[in-house]
Amino acid sequence: QLQLVESGGGLVQPGGSLRLSCAASGDTLEYYAISWFRQAPGKEREGVSCIGRNGGSTLYADSVKGRFTISRDNTKNMVYLQMNNLKPEDTAEYYCAAALRDWCATTATIYSYWGQGTQVSVSS
Repeated sequence: QLQLVESGGGLVQPGGSLRLSCAASGDTLEYYAISWFRQAPGKEREGVSCIGRNGGSTLYADSVKGRFTISRDNTKNMVYLQMNNLKPEDTAEYYCAAALRDWCATTATIYSYWGQGTQVSVSS
């Protein structure tokens, strides 16, 4: 059973950067497409970015294009989300999720495995 654990969240000022990590255990991450989602209080869950099994395909929400970069290291069973030029509207709980498939999508229903989340707060 695949298990996911996020880390790297925290409080940062607008314009700052954070790198989120998603560590997998219980299975080999290379079999899974991975996505990052976020949910702010009172708002619906939003797909932020995703990456295919081999890392060759990536997708980004319009709201984060040019600021966030998703990557993976299958040798370490890790996926990362580099977040630059953070804005207050990026404040949310961030989750990584995995789907046993080649290609990714930022549709939550295709993901069977979820982490517990890490909080990102952007404020001055």
